[in-house]
Amino acid sequence: MKITWHTEAKASYRQIARYINGRFGRKTRQKFLQKVKEAEAMIKHHPEIGPIDPLFADRPRTYRSVVIDGLSKMVYFVEGDIIYISAFWDCRRDPAAEADRMK
Repeated sequence: MKITWHTEAKASYRQIARYINGRFGRKTRQKFLQKVKEAEAMIKHHPEIGPIDPLFADRPRTYRSVVIDGLSKMVYFVEGDIIYISAFWDCRRDPAAEADRMK
């Protein structure tokens, strides 16, 4: 399977990584980046491992999500042999508002 990141998800991911670097330092940022890589590998080999996300129950696609470090969430869906990372956000924000921003 192939993983493709939507532009907004990639931008959010980078923004969170920059915030972690500025607030907690490079070592913590590296740990965060490693956890994201591990999550990507996990869903690449087992795409249905993430639970179906109830925030997107009314959407035509089946969205799943994985929590990265207790504070970040990666939302994705699968079409054919491609996994699309469609959102990446800070879980401390209002989840309904974050879900509404997704197309």
